[in-house]
Amino acid sequence: MNLKRFGVPVVIAAAAALALTSCAANEGSATEPSESASSLSGTINAAGASSQGSAQEAWVAAFQTANPDVTINYDPSGSGAGRETFIAGGTDFAGSDSALNDEELAGEFASCAPDTKAIDLPVYISPIAVIFNVEGVDELNLDAATLAKIFKGDITTWNDPAIAALNTQATLPAATITAVHRSDDSGTTKNFADYLNQNAPEVWDQKPADPFPYQTGEGAQGTSGVVDAVTNGVNTIGYADASRAGDLGVANIKVGDEFVGYTAEAAAAVVAESPLVEGREANDLAIALDRKTTDPSHYPLVLVSYAIVCQEYADAAQGELVKAYVTYLASEEGQATAAEQAGSAPLSAELSEKVAAAIATVK
Repeated sequence: MNLKRFGVPVVIAAAAALALTSCAANEGSATEPSESASSLSGTINAAGASSQGSAQEAWVAAFQTANPDVTINYDPSGSGAGRETFIAGGTDFAGSDSALNDEELAGEFASCAPDTKAIDLPVYISPIAVIFNVEGVDELNLDAATLAKIFKGDITTWNDPAIAALNTQATLPAATITAVHRSDDSGTTKNFADYLNQNAPEVWDQKPADPFPYQTGEGAQGTSGVVDAVTNGVNTIGYADASRAGDLGVANIKVGDEFVGYTAEAAAAVVAESPLVEGREANDLAIALDRKTTDPSHYPLVLVSYAIVCQEYADAAQGELVKAYVTYLASEEGQATAAEQAGSAPLSAELSEKVAAAIATVK
């Protein structure tokens, strides 16, 4: 790892977290890659989306078992931090719930060969759960406008008429809402905001981005921070990758005329029907999610998380090592591992073919 390209605080934080994830991964069990008698060796350092955390632990454990001379370190520092570190050359790839934006693509990537760019490869599809911990409430229905007003701070008590109208069977407390959002730059936040902006633009009037846009509620670091704050708080609500919802209450969201809970299959259906972002290189597979579906068999509050890699690496040997690992992530075995360990939705056959073709061009 080339530490010179980091700012000092970033280096210290990244190094500590990378070591922790590598150790945890060696203790996991998952579907292992089919490769045997591996000749691969080396170290991959990566950082990014905390939503991928459970899946990465399982992926790393399986890949290292099949390739014992490979060490993989993944720091779940958040999508924004992951992209920043990768762009600076401090890691070999980034995990991100947000694809590279136009400004990032216009810049240089320190780990990539001169005059080449990075590409976005979808490897993880998961619902975003609206988690809650409200005294006396076991089931909660919310439409996009009401959810937007809660997190924007326009609705501040649980027995507000707008919430009560959607939950006529519930006894809602006359208690203050604590809405917990991500304090770090988060692709999960961007996906959550994109859902609200597409479905309730008159309320959520800020352009979706990794930083939470409003000075309201309570901020918490990372997915685990949000889950902990909702769990340990009183009359709380938050949003997190569904794999981390645990025993918390999970709200149903309104799709068409029905209130629906999340499933991996319903989330994958939205991704399958969404187009790629226009104007990108052929091997960049960023997806423009269409969250306005009225089909109750779909769950539009979904995130697509990417492995962001160089199209061509400055260090060809490192490029081959990253290529091998990302090939496993997107493979049928890798997707089955993530589904088993993190509850994610496997890539569709069509998207899987596109990802495999794009990875084949990495060098």
